[in-house]
Amino acid sequence: MQGEHSEKTRYSLRPELGGFSTMRASYVTQTFSRHIHEEYAVGFIERGAMAFRYRGSNLVASAGTVNLVVPGEAHDGHCATGHGWIYRMFYLPPELLTRAASELGACSGMPHFRRGVIEDPALARKILQTHRLLDRPASSRLEREISLLRMLTFWIMRHAEEPGRAPEAGHEPRAVRLAREYMHDAMAEDVGLDHLAGLSGLSRFHFARVFEKTTGISPHAYLLQTRVNRARILLETSARRLADIAAECGFADQSHLTRSFRRQFGLTPGHYRKIIQNSRA
Repeated sequence: MQGEHSEKTRYSLRPELGGFSTMRASYVTQTFSRHIHEEYAVGFIERGAMAFRYRGSNLVASAGTVNLVVPGEAHDGHCATGHGWIYRMFYLPPELLTRAASELGACSGMPHFRRGVIEDPALARKILQTHRLLDRPASSRLEREISLLRMLTFWIMRHAEEPGRAPEAGHEPRAVRLAREYMHDAMAEDVGLDHLAGLSGLSRFHFARVFEKTTGISPHAYLLQTRVNRARILLETSARRLADIAAECGFADQSHLTRSFRRQFGLTPGHYRKIIQNSRA
């Protein structure tokens, strides 16, 4: 196992997304004493295997599985194989899970999960994707919020004792229109999912599904497309620096603009500007 002779931990606080924290760690000799979390602890085992005693059973979470501890349940943790383990963890306040469950019409209080180890490749992928997204500096608040909400609702619907069900994503033309208008007007702002959903009084989960069903893309993808299209117009009509255009349109930096522009149009902003200049010459 790569890195089996070293132990590394990267711990991050996420106050802008509801006050939770994340961790990616590589452990070999680490042994966690028996303890209790006030949060939900859920994670994905990337490599190796971790053993822990939980709810009266000795469990092993191996590579590819999801490990889980609910608030108030005592547990410990140590290496299961002698070669260590690498995992990505979320430590989530109960309020985040309670709110997500309420949007599904699930239990009125905190959702409960019985198993400490879950073999669900689809859930594991969502946990991994969301965790990686949070570590990308260029990812937007809206993209992070949607990814987190999808992860939580997917987890609840598939594994909670009272899972609830996703409401039917019908047609909400007013909600979609208001959101699109706002994103066009405020494309450079750090747009949040709460605000977009609140424009029409829909829940965050229902709004995100309705928007994607109507437009064919997620709210984040639509906002990114709006920013790219605005940048294209500025490339055609002004001689401003690419870094200034990126800032005006809401990109994290010039590199973020370049990557996004290339994905949409198949060439870089600089190349596009040169084509426009040559055509006019």
